[in-house]
Amino acid sequence: MTVTVIFLSFLVMLAIMMLGLPIAVIMAIMGAFGGVLTFGWPLLDSTGPVMWSVMNENLLTAIPLFILLGEVMLRSGMADRMYGALAIWLDRLPGGLLHTNIGCCALFAATSGSSVATAATIGTVATPALNERGYDQAKSLGSIAAGGTLGILIPPSVNMLIYGSMSETSIGQLFIAGIIPGLLLTACFMIYIAISNLSDHQPATNIIPIGVKLRALTALIPPAIIFGIVMGSIYAGIATPTESAALGVVAALIMAGLDGHLSLDFFNRCFMNTAKTTGMVLMIILAAFILNVTLSLTGVAQTMTEYVTSLGISTTVLLIILIVFYIILGMFMDVLSMMVLTIPIAVPVVVAAGVDPLWFGIFIILMCELGMITPPVGMNLYVVHGVRGDNGPFMDVVRGAFPYVIIMIAFTGLLIAFPAIVTWLPQTMYGP
Repeated sequence: MTVTVIFLSFLVMLAIMMLGLPIAVIMAIMGAFGGVLTFGWPLLDSTGPVMWSVMNENLLTAIPLFILLGEVMLRSGMADRMYGALAIWLDRLPGGLLHTNIGCCALFAATSGSSVATAATIGTVATPALNERGYDQAKSLGSIAAGGTLGILIPPSVNMLIYGSMSETSIGQLFIAGIIPGLLLTACFMIYIAISNLSDHQPATNIIPIGVKLRALTALIPPAIIFGIVMGSIYAGIATPTESAALGVVAALIMAGLDGHLSLDFFNRCFMNTAKTTGMVLMIILAAFILNVTLSLTGVAQTMTEYVTSLGISTTVLLIILIVFYIILGMFMDVLSMMVLTIPIAVPVVVAAGVDPLWFGIFIILMCELGMITPPVGMNLYVVHGVRGDNGPFMDVVRGAFPYVIIMIAFTGLLIAFPAIVTWLPQTMYGP
């Protein structure tokens, strides 16, 4: 298969997406249609076993478990208490509650695994306080939208599970690899907020006694325990990612029960939202694997690898090209679709160029983060706009999020220059 045919096929898929058809339907049709055209109807005989094996993949069981974990935390009020505790400690910094937005997003991300859930939860909790104190709308909404993207970088992450399953990369190592970049990106966001608000008038706040501040920290204990159970069990080697997710759910349910939140309505809300989100995710993954059967048999990945190698470009130039490619793609495609569509082709190409697939996993997650806050299809932008509560202009969110797009691109450049930021911790824990 020539490179021209590959690009034309990709453009056809994008064009069909613009018509509004579900991405899962498009990938399944393209996979089946392309396979039948190339190999005839017998190809469909091999598609059935692939679909069966994907849906029986034990690793994918972690996806609904991590989604359920985030739902339990949201419905039990943990996010509200986290926000209140961090507001007490960070309110007096330049930028005030904007730091609380980022910090609370980072903490919630460490247990939810979803950017959309993080942005929606923290946005719902934060916007009343921000509006009451007169914060600039663009800065407030932009910090929530950008902070929400940390949900797929700071482990555990549903997107890391998907990347690991599709690229055959260790999920445990991916989770560990995301810790330092996640913390550094959080720090970069907060440094930007502090610098950009140095000269701004901050809403007056009362001095809070240290005793009150220390007591408020108790609200951070439940999410810290859950994060410790999930990540600790993986690192200690006593649980797989799926088992650690189950342990996290059990711990969250126990804490919710101790707070008196367990009820039939509580379980109904948690399980219904988990089922809806899981159904959407797994349908896209299943369709992606159907497409991958055709891609594998037609040698698309090998053709693209040979083509890129023949260009003679350096690894750095290749990664810069991929940054531009993913930024453009993220403007018109949702994050999950972007991942499952490009991973089968991109991973063999970058591995042939000498890029560590573990490092590339974090790179792709960062590109997905960019896609979540770049219009016109930036999901976090719409989520935050939907929970703002005042029906203001959508451009407020776009303007507020734009500086964070620049920060994330610069941060990606930092990872390219110093790949050990990603690889050092997993190599230290797991060995080279």
